[in-house]
Amino acid sequence: MTATAEFDLERFHAEAVQTPSHHEEGVEEMRALLCETLREAGHEPRVDELGNVLASRGLEEGDDDLEDERDDPHLVLNTHIDTVAPHVPYERDGDVVRGRGACDAKGPLAALLATFCRVEPTEGRLTLAITSDEETLQTGAEHLQNTLSADGYIVGEPTDLDVCIAARGQCEGTVTVRGESGHAASVPAENNAVYATARVLAALERYDEDAGPDADPVLGAPKLTATMLEAGEASNRVPERCRVTFDRRSVPPETSDSFRETLQAYLEEQFPDVELAVDLIRPDTPFPDAFVTDSEDELVQILQAESGGDVRAFGAATEASYFAKDAPTVVFGPGVLADDEGAVAHAEREYVRLEDVERAGDIVTETVRRIVG
Repeated sequence: MTATAEFDLERFHAEAVQTPSHHEEGVEEMRALLCETLREAGHEPRVDELGNVLASRGLEEGDDDLEDERDDPHLVLNTHIDTVAPHVPYERDGDVVRGRGACDAKGPLAALLATFCRVEPTEGRLTLAITSDEETLQTGAEHLQNTLSADGYIVGEPTDLDVCIAARGQCEGTVTVRGESGHAASVPAENNAVYATARVLAALERYDEDAGPDADPVLGAPKLTATMLEAGEASNRVPERCRVTFDRRSVPPETSDSFRETLQAYLEEQFPDVELAVDLIRPDTPFPDAFVTDSEDELVQILQAESGGDVRAFGAATEASYFAKDAPTVVFGPGVLADDEGAVAHAEREYVRLEDVERAGDIVTETVRRIVG
């Protein structure tokens, strides 16, 4: 469908940042804003069963026979509309926009939306695929992984206009240690789950040196971090169990499932006298695995030439992981995760420069035009 109105990047970004989308009602409002904006520009979006917003230009989805006869490229532009809590009000100071989602990821969203509205493919297809639960369960991206297929993906996140070709995976879990419950005066030290947990914590600290995967040339080393401890209800009673919560940042070829299995075996080998169990948090929902895209891939080369940015790894876990299993995937967008003063994304001082949002839109537009016409 031919566009009927020019996309106003600045206006959309302002409206998006002003829309709180850290809860279900806000996400629905943000989804409505996105769909309305697409319709105003002459495109008819659809919302799938997981709440993803999709729209396509060029070779239409469903033209399977035509696709079988042609070798035209298909690119997907992806980012998310949800944000973390709490909402931070919109402010503008000249070129700087502050507020929740300014850079994560409503700045990248505005840039990708500008590209989608500007490019009319002549040699392929362009799909906009926007998720709504990236900051929480990531079920939307997992669903797209199973329902989309493309020749390349550009995932919008704050990269300071660098071309990010890799990201470590991320999962969370617990190690539960069990022992003998009873009065502090009577339970032997060797049966005390608290003491056993101290040994387990030391083992977690040395896990990667003993049993973890080698460092990746792009991503570096994996990282295992104990983040929470839970045990006991009274100062004079030994608890039956202690629980350590951990955060895992993985590198290939490790997955969340393989890590859980390997850590369980490692701890059992280290402490055959201790009853313990390693479990993933939310095992019925997906975790992003590590990925690395070839730096020589055409999509990487074109995007880097247009942006002039560095080619590097992204500093956080991202939904790009799900798409990288299908085709070359890059993470790109305006804004930064952190600056010299500290955290930016997810922080109360979150901001982005409009000049960078507009430049990101121009860069991705030219990249996409070079691939799909």
